[in-house]
Order: sequence, then structure tokens, then C-alpha cells
Amino acid sequence: MPYPEYICAPMRQELTNVGFEELKNPQDVDQTIPNSKGSLLLVLNSVCGCAAGSARPGIRMSLDNNKRPEKLTTVFAGQDLEATAQARKYTLPYPPSSPSIALFKDGKLVHFIERHNIEGKTPEMIAENLKLAFDQFC
Repeated sequence: MPYPEYICAPMRQELTNVGFEELKNPQDVDQTIPNSKGSLLLVLNSVCGCAAGSARPGIRMSLDNNKRPEKLTTVFAGQDLEATAQARKYTLPYPPSSPSIALFKDGKLVHFIERHNIEGKTPEMIAENLKLAFDQFC
């Protein structure tokens, strides 16, 4: 059963307020990820503490960089269940984890941060990881 919207809304807004587009259904995912040109960042958002304390703040900090993805997208694990399941097909061979962060170049996965690489990390560490990936692929 998905989390109620009133719980997730503020967590969604942390990303949409800085330009992320929500992919709310499998069709949105399939139209966006494989057809993307250039760089695309996909955040598999979550209600967990590491999403709130490290992932979302680090993601927002990473956008303050000379190079950054051309398109910013997100799905919400635990709420947008079908969209999240579809998005995870594009992050294979990595197992499902949320939060997680995927960077695509021309529709191909080029960088992935799994939950176990988020837990226990500071937002600054997440931001630095992403900025290095942005510098390489964006």
C-alpha cells in the first residue's frame, strides 16, 4: 500500500522546487528515460531518513556546479509504485534500492548511487560524488 500523499508531498517538493519533473506512471518513464538526449538525472526518492538527511540535500547541492544534467527527473518509491518499478528496469543490473540516484547519457545508465552508498554519508559527500559524475558525463 502506498504512503499517503500528505506525507510525501513535502519530500516531493524538495526536488520539484529545484526543477525536477515527476514521472508518475510507467508511460512517463518509458517516454523519458530511453529517449533522452544528453544527460538525465533520475532520483528514486523515498521517505526514509537517509533520503531526508543525505540524498535530497546532497542532490540539491550538486546542482550548484558548472556542469549539470540537462534533464532532472524523479519517481517516488513507496508511492508511485508502477512508475518506480518501471524506472528500476532502466537501472539494472543494480538491485532495487531507494533512495538511489541514476545518471543517464543518451538513454544509457552511466553512474548509479545505491542506498548503501547514501546511508551514513553527508550531503556534501553525495554532492561531491554527483558533481564528479556531472563533470564526466554532462
